[in-house]
Amino acid sequence: MSNENKGGALTPKLAQALQFFIEGKQFETFHQYLTGAQLKELASIPLAVNLYLAVQAGYEPELIGNEKEVDLARKDIEQFFVKDKLKFTINSEPFTWYEQYISGKQIRVLGKIAAADEIFLQVPPPYHNELITDDREVDLALPGKESFISKAQPFEVTLIVNGQPKKWKEKTISYDQVVILAKQDDPSTGEKAYTITYFDGPPQNPKGELAKSQIVFVINEMIFNATATDKS
Repeated sequence: MSNENKGGALTPKLAQALQFFIEGKQFETFHQYLTGAQLKELASIPLAVNLYLAVQAGYEPELIGNEKEVDLARKDIEQFFVKDKLKFTINSEPFTWYEQYISGKQIRVLGKIAAADEIFLQVPPPYHNELITDDREVDLALPGKESFISKAQPFEVTLIVNGQPKKWKEKTISYDQVVILAKQDDPSTGEKAYTITYFDGPPQNPKGELAKSQIVFVINEMIFNATATDKS
């Protein structure tokens, strides 16, 4: 069914594209011969995984080694597949994996999960979902199909307002919100106008003056100085 690879180079281009399938997904090429390694690369299948070529009924499928060439110009459209594959979901979206283990980092990339979000392996009650860190590996060959979910981490920083630490749970803060925090340590009554300056902020706004109706991004231990002036 296949020819030995002669050097691994791609064959000269054809005038018409040849179609074939790998794991049910359609591909096409203008080269008559492709090696097992080239086929795996197209379908993002690791080189260590066995790839098979389906043949006519009654015959065993043919194992395609990484160095073997397959003639894709024959009458039938070639169908390639992997016998042993593992399925799982990320946020309810199905995925296929060809190795026994997958890391938290690989799950994050596949599921396009933000770096700030946490990944959990769903576990049936009464047990709690397991936190999967980027460097942890999960065995996908265990009984059942693994399901992963992502959750945004709770946001909390400590702001220093007029020298006093203040817990803050939003990623931005406004002029009015800084004033409220500053007044918590100011027992005097009456309306006051404030001049607010800030330092040690994030790259979006490292330092400056916070004007009314303005909002700035915050970072842990960002400093705000709110100077009060009695209104006339």
